[in-house]
Amino acid sequence: MTRKNRTIRTPDSLLEEKLIDQDDLTGVREVAEHYAVSITPAMQQRIVDLDDPVGRQFIPSEAELITTPEERADPIGDDPYTPVKGITHRYPDRLLIKPMHLCPVYCRFCFRREVVGPGEGMLSADEMEAALDYVRSHTEIWEVIFTGGDPLLISPARLRPILAALDAVDHVRTIRFHTRVPVVDPGRITDELVETLTMDTPVWIVVHTNHQQEIGEDARVALRRLSDGGIPLLSQTVLLKGVNDNAEALEGLFRTLVANRVKPYYLHHGDLAQGTSHFRTSIETGQELMRSLRGDVSGTCQPLYVLDIPGGHGKVPIGPTYLRTDGEAHQVSDPWGEQHAYPPRTSDDT
Repeated sequence: MTRKNRTIRTPDSLLEEKLIDQDDLTGVREVAEHYAVSITPAMQQRIVDLDDPVGRQFIPSEAELITTPEERADPIGDDPYTPVKGITHRYPDRLLIKPMHLCPVYCRFCFRREVVGPGEGMLSADEMEAALDYVRSHTEIWEVIFTGGDPLLISPARLRPILAALDAVDHVRTIRFHTRVPVVDPGRITDELVETLTMDTPVWIVVHTNHQQEIGEDARVALRRLSDGGIPLLSQTVLLKGVNDNAEALEGLFRTLVANRVKPYYLHHGDLAQGTSHFRTSIETGQELMRSLRGDVSGTCQPLYVLDIPGGHGKVPIGPTYLRTDGEAHQVSDPWGEQHAYPPRTSDDT
C-alpha cells in the first residue's frame, strides 16, 4: 500500500488512508477516546493488508473496548515502586527512568497504554533533577534503564545533559534504553544521536520488534548505524496472538535480528493490560513455541521467555522444562522430544 509521508494520529486519518472501513469508524473513535493512536510513515509502509502482523499491532479495533476481570490498569505493578516521579525502582540494583510518556507509535497491546499518549510529555527540569538525585543517592543502583514512552524521541540536545549527569555517577556502571524507534521511526537514528549515546558508561539498546515484516531497509540502516557506533543491541518481543504466535514467525524474526547484529533477549508473555485479551496466548502455547525453536534454530536466536508477574512481583523465566527427576534418577528431554537418562551423583564431592 502507498501511504502519505505523515504520521496518522486520528480515526479519520485512518479512514482516509484506508486503514479502517467506514463501518469501523464509530468504534475506533471510541477506542481513541481511551487509548492514543499513532502510526508512523515507516510502519504504514510495512502494512500489506489491514489484518497482517504489522496492521494488527498498530491499527485500533473495537476489540480493545472489551475488558476481562483479570485485566488491570497497572498490570505489572509500577505504581507501588515509584518513589519519585519518573522513577520505578523494583529491583535492588537497577531502576527504570521514564523521562517522557510519548511514543512514535502506539501498540494496541501496550501494558502502559493507560498512561502514554497525548498530554503530558517530558518530565520538567525540576522533576528530572529529582529523578537524577534519587539515582545519585542510592548507591546500590548499578544500572539505569530508560523507558517510557519512548526515550529515543528525546532530541540529542536534551538527552545529552541527562546522560552526562548519569555518566558522572560512580555507582552507575551501565545504561540501557528500551525503544521502538530504530524500527518504527528509523530516521531518528542519526550520527548525532549515536555520538550522544557514546560515552564512558556503556549504553545498551533493547529494540522492541515483534515481526520481521516490521524491519524494512531503513530499519536495517538504523540498526547498522547503532552497531557501527559500538552500541550493543538486544531485542524484546511480545508474544501476540495473530501476529507471531507460530514457530515460523518467531524463527523469521529472530534470524532477521541476529543477521542485523541484534541479540534476541526477551520474549514477553502478554501482560494483563485492559482491552488486550484478543492478543494474549496461553503460557502453554508460548512454552511449546520455545520448545519448537530449541535445537533447530541457533542459540544466538533464542530469547528468554518471561512473565512479568502481575502486582509488581518481578519478571521470571517461564520456558519449557527439559528435566524430570524421580527420586535420584533424572530424565532429560532432548530438543526433539526423546527422553534420555542422566545419572545421579555418586558421591558428595567437595
